[in-house]
Amino acid sequence: MQRKAYVPGTAALLAALLAGCTGGSGGDATSDGSNPEDTGTTVTDVEPGRYRTLPEPCGVVSRDTLDTLLPGIREIPDEVQREQAYEGEATLTYDTDRKVGCRWKVESATATDHLLIDFERVVSYDTAVSDDSEAEALFATKVTAADLPEPIATDTETGTETSAEAADADADADADADSSQGASPSPSKSAKAPSGSPSAHSSPSASASPSASSTPTALQPRLLDDLGDEAFVDDELGSSGSTAERRTVTVAFRTSNVIVTIEYEEQPATIGTAPDSQEMQDRARKLASRLADSLSG
Repeated sequence: MQRKAYVPGTAALLAALLAGCTGGSGGDATSDGSNPEDTGTTVTDVEPGRYRTLPEPCGVVSRDTLDTLLPGIREIPDEVQREQAYEGEATLTYDTDRKVGCRWKVESATATDHLLIDFERVVSYDTAVSDDSEAEALFATKVTAADLPEPIATDTETGTETSAEAADADADADADADSSQGASPSPSKSAKAPSGSPSAHSSPSASASPSASSTPTALQPRLLDDLGDEAFVDDELGSSGSTAERRTVTVAFRTSNVIVTIEYEEQPATIGTAPDSQEMQDRARKLASRLADSLSG
């Protein structure tokens, strides 16, 4: 009996039945038994920072700007030394893709000036945190470290600062006390200074050490809203022993994932004098504005 035709037909029928059993459960079943809603690990893609490179720090400041910030640079008699002063000195860094800087130092007959510029490109290694967010967090730590004072309240009617009014009241009280005791008026206090001392011939602003209370509110260390994405200016006055007052103005700003810090320092050669706060802040802020524009360009 011939059976060769039956076996293939049976095999075909069994194959059809098996196909119907495996595919007839609605078509939603998966061969590996995994949850159909589980598409695997989802990675959140964040926008990378705007900047992938950093500028050459010793070349970002023009000679005209250096002439303004470092007045003694034009007075250097030796041409070779003067050129070296203009070129500046690159700061030590181990990764020029992430951090670069340059410093200048110029001594003159009237003062010694220092300028430092630092660029830092922030990169986030967390796939859920953008470079900008990482830079924003880092800049917040710089603001905290600067320990900026609270703005001094101003009387809207008189336009005077509350702290200044309190100081005037204290001064008036002292003057009344001196009068009641028959003390000499205030000019006698300056007479105690040696005739050759700076305080005997200098103006109060030059002889007295400026403090936070004597500095106008507009020049106090503060946040800035006209520079980059966020910025601040710090202003510190200090001295070492009998040396002249040394002022350091710091302007820092962030634009996207790059943080720029400028430190501008001046120490006069004359003891008893202090650098002008407004002048130094104006110079540092103008430089910061130019650097922000160059980054945006």
